[in-house]
Amino acid sequence: ELFEKKNYELRIAGGAVRDLLSGMTPQDIDFATTATPSEMKEMFTSAGVRLINNKGEKHGTITARLHEQNFEITTLRVDVVTDGRHAEVEFTTDWEKDAERRDLTVNSMFLGLDGMLYDFFNGYEDLKNKKIRFVGKASERIQEDYLRILRYFRFYGRIAEDPGDHEPTTLQAIKENAKGLAGISGERIWVELKKILLGNHVNHLIQLMYELDIAQYIGLPLDGNLEEFARVTKSIQNLSPKPMTVLTALFKVKDDVTNLDLRLKISKEEKNLGLFLVKHRQELTKATGPEPLRPYQDFIMDSREANTNSKICELLKYQGEEHLLREIQQWTVPSFPVSGHDLRKMGVSSGKEIGAALQQLRDEWKKSGYHMDKEELLSCLKKL
Repeated sequence: ELFEKKNYELRIAGGAVRDLLSGMTPQDIDFATTATPSEMKEMFTSAGVRLINNKGEKHGTITARLHEQNFEITTLRVDVVTDGRHAEVEFTTDWEKDAERRDLTVNSMFLGLDGMLYDFFNGYEDLKNKKIRFVGKASERIQEDYLRILRYFRFYGRIAEDPGDHEPTTLQAIKENAKGLAGISGERIWVELKKILLGNHVNHLIQLMYELDIAQYIGLPLDGNLEEFARVTKSIQNLSPKPMTVLTALFKVKDDVTNLDLRLKISKEEKNLGLFLVKHRQELTKATGPEPLRPYQDFIMDSREANTNSKICELLKYQGEEHLLREIQQWTVPSFPVSGHDLRKMGVSSGKEIGAALQQLRDEWKKSGYHMDKEELLSCLKKL
């Protein structure tokens, strides 16, 4: 209503339009408008609408807060200068010009609040046919921001039906520009890569990154273990793994994790998970016999670290042990029933003896599969 009153045009833009047309509820809704940032500020301020100071104003974005929600509204713009990372923009009232500088056709549509779709580059057709295409010339779009190479892969994994349904000219443009990713910050790359790892066709897309010479510029090992990656991605699909669990299949040695961290600045938790999996994926496996879970349970019981439990769950996903994963998720870590206090009551007095006795009882308790209770353990001590 505010925009209408002032005769500014306002439409929903980009990702939210794509989601609505796919029958999904958009996570967040961005708007585009013919009003300039200063016109918007004036309009909102005089209407008493709160503005959130997000540093987006020089790119033309104003954030208004209404009904406990933030709305980002961006003035239509054209890129004047780009260096592959940032763009200088100038404002326009031409909707097609704004759509032209967006990355993919499925992300370049606008939706009027009356339900009219504005689609200058056949984005709706592409969405219906599950095609991922750059707006205009692929190489030009990529050179405006090299991160768009990874965005292409991410949306391919979200929308495309079959692996391998790429336009050869697009792949050629990606290969020729792959080196540009070397100048993109690790943090931005990691955000995209994580989404790719949890999307569809992940095995196909990572193999493609190696074929198109992208891997080396985004922190992946030069000689990634693509056979292991293919094996793991096949069995892990429905187990909701963490991105790092999927990625670790590429790694052969600890250094691969360290190098990834140097390039992408992953979190400490992610790094530790990667190192844990590389170290234990071969040795720590299920036991033969009636208690296949025992090695994992023993590992958790012996560990002095906090989140061992969740790391073991990721290990089981990595190994494709769906059945054991469910069991361990339902298992409650038992607590050791005997304390130093109990031993003192039995007349063991020196700290050293108490420590040794507790350790012996712990071993007995472990042998029993953590089933012995306090009484059994203390009578066991008498024998010892």
